[in-house]
Amino acid sequence: MLFSIINLEFALEQFPEVLKGVPATLAIAVVAMIFGLVFGLLIALCRIYQVPVLNRFFIVYISFIRGTPLLVQLYVFFYGVPVLLEFLNEQTGTSFDASEISPLIYAFIAFTLNTSAYQAEIFRSSINAVSAGQMEAAQSVGMTTAQGLWRIILPQAFVVALPNLGNTFIGLIKATSLAFAVKVVEILAIARIIANDGYRFLEMYLVASLIYWVISWVFEVLFAVAEKKMRRYEDRAAGEAA
Repeated sequence: MLFSIINLEFALEQFPEVLKGVPATLAIAVVAMIFGLVFGLLIALCRIYQVPVLNRFFIVYISFIRGTPLLVQLYVFFYGVPVLLEFLNEQTGTSFDASEISPLIYAFIAFTLNTSAYQAEIFRSSINAVSAGQMEAAQSVGMTTAQGLWRIILPQAFVVALPNLGNTFIGLIKATSLAFAVKVVEILAIARIIANDGYRFLEMYLVASLIYWVISWVFEVLFAVAEKKMRRYEDRAAGEAA
């Protein structure tokens, strides 16, 4: 009965076409994750050490990002950047052309800013989870605060943060489906295009779901292996210290 409703032959035939969107999906997720790690860590440190002005700014920034939908943020960048460039052209005499900016760039920026807010909170909680006495011990043997952070605190904080970072990355992979709204041709975009042409929406959405699921499962396994190895390293280091 199910196969009489679903055109399995059509789904299998179009499966390779939908797979062509995987590189764009992974590119957005990986780029956003890498830059989000950097910016998120910097934001977390500014908040932990309460850097004047920046601390207040990042409190508002995190609140805004976490309190507004990612789709709205994508639209703000996609439609706001051309307006900003036009204003700059009028004020400074430059000739920036927003039409030359790839939709992928908008996706990179929006997803990076979005995930950096979440990763900032992950890093802030994981750094605070490391005993404050460890920094005091590092400073007692002549390390600076920066050295203590880099050599002692951050490696331990990263182990604590890894499960949440893994969940964030998997969430990013699934969230890339929203990039279709700003004309990025990724997995869901290709599935929708094919569905519109062949009027086979259920088949194409099932194909897209399967691809997202497999990609998420692969990275879930990779993060689990990485977490297990880092836990073993941490336990071994603790045993040697004892």
